Amino acid sequence: MSPAAPTCGCWPGTRATASASITLTGPTLACSADLFFTASISASLCCCRGGGPRAYSVARSGLPVQTEQMQPAPAGYSVRPATVEDAETIFAIQSAHEMPLIGSPNATLEDVVDELVEPGFDIETDGWLVLTDAGEPIGWAWACRKGVSDNVDISTYVRPGHVEAAGWLWTASQQRAAEIGRELGHSEITIDVGIFPEDALNCRLAQENGFAAAATFIRMRMDHPQHVSYPPLLPGVELRNAREDIEVRRAAVNVRNEAFADHFGFVPKTYEEWVKEREASSAHDWGLIDVAYVEGEPAAVTIRTNNFVPDGNCGYVLTLGTAPKYQGRGLGSYLLRNAFASDAEQGRVGTILHVDTNPTRPALGLYLKNGMRQVLTIDVWRRSLEV
Repeated sequence: MSPAAPTCGCWPGTRATASASITLTGPTLACSADLFFTASISASLCCCRGGGPRAYSVARSGLPVQTEQMQPAPAGYSVRPATVEDAETIFAIQSAHEMPLIGSPNATLEDVVDELVEPGFDIETDGWLVLTDAGEPIGWAWACRKGVSDNVDISTYVRPGHVEAAGWLWTASQQRAAEIGRELGHSEITIDVGIFPEDALNCRLAQENGFAAAATFIRMRMDHPQHVSYPPLLPGVELRNAREDIEVRRAAVNVRNEAFADHFGFVPKTYEEWVKEREASSAHDWGLIDVAYVEGEPAAVTIRTNNFVPDGNCGYVLTLGTAPKYQGRGLGSYLLRNAFASDAEQGRVGTILHVDTNPTRPALGLYLKNGMRQVLTIDVWRRSLEV
């Protein structure tokens, strides 16, 4: 969905279109946007980001979350599940929430549709559309599982002036997150939510609900002139594309799982889960996935998407990672520059990705060194909850 945090282009876990995290281990580059949300940070990775590096922490709050029965909507409002036909309504709510904060919507209508049909999201139980008694849609929130892990993402949007509805949506989404945890057999869950630092309402509600800032993701952009040269292939390296090659696809998800095993919010995926997730997205294209092989072994991967094409004509690096065994050989920088050249060749005016500012993985400096600039910040707030 489109909440707030991205992985290398998107953050580790969230939905969004744009869920990302990029990291650099030693001299190596690792970035993965499919960690959190993707489209609007995704409209999920993307929701909000913090202004600077933050200490990683987890709030273990004793604050109660009712899990047996949903509280009634506040006076003056009604609540119902959404349908795919509500995508334009949800997009309008998200845009009304985000434009006063960052100057423009953080997602597209296509991102919202993708989120509503995303594998693992049950549209009947995992989202809430809030309307006034006059029938005006003013709020939207969702909770989304990350595979079978104990990590659940949530996100909340309201039109300005509907503070009471926002509080109700925070409670509802946490309640559903707890239910998801129990359904999956967990005794404790971790809830993540992406929030723009400019979003005073959601920052306050996060604190009141026992969340603490846990990570910061920065959206970065590289602008392209009319032509960008491809980097020379590194000695002993072969670059293979996944458009027609299933083995390259399998290698891509395996490298992804290795490269991000210890990253914030990351949940490994089986090949089948990953393919289902990729092919469910309207921004997906197998031809945008490349794997670098070293002496015949998969070593590094770039997973790119078209998430930022509709509204900005930019390429998007969802995931850029190097397997630990092959780090320090310049593969990350090579794949990044290769992505720049490929995007420019396709007529894109720029390339976008997201990076985690964790000081133990100084990837931010590498991206700045390669000419990228910071354009947006999103903080990920986190809470652990016994269920």
